[in-house]
Amino acid sequence: MAVDEDLAKIAEQEAELVFDSFDPHVAFALGTLTRDLAIERKLGIVVDVTLFSMPLFYAALPGSLPDNFNWVRRKRNTVFRFLRASYATGMMLSKQQVTLAGKFGLLEVDYAAHGGSFPIVVKGAGCIGALTVSGLPQREDHQLAVEALSHQLGKDFASLRLA
Repeated sequence: MAVDEDLAKIAEQEAELVFDSFDPHVAFALGTLTRDLAIERKLGIVVDVTLFSMPLFYAALPGSLPDNFNWVRRKRNTVFRFLRASYATGMMLSKQQVTLAGKFGLLEVDYAAHGGSFPIVVKGAGCIGALTVSGLPQREDHQLAVEALSHQLGKDFASLRLA
């Protein structure tokens, strides 16, 4: 089943894409790298890097929409609640045929179990924040976030990408 394959691959991504350390300089580099990939491909997206404690990077590119701001916030909230990629959360809920509201009492106004937000994990500390992309179909938002994290961490994106 494709959902099970994607969930297994996302678990692999989450295990591999771990930082040794993370600070505002790394956040800026990650945000800039994601933004540069989008500019090169002429993608109208929003890129956000936020820690639990504070935002560190935000860029809205031409073609992005005002709604993307709220999509970023809602997808990021999902990562912060479940400490998993928002796309994985959405697929798990879909597989169980439940919703965030029905299973957890979380309202859609504040949470979105859609692809595009990926946990920023530091070895020894766990999840400290999220890289979030919004503006593309959810699978593509997720792929772009994983690609940027792979490049930033020196990992082989081809082996980590969803099929």
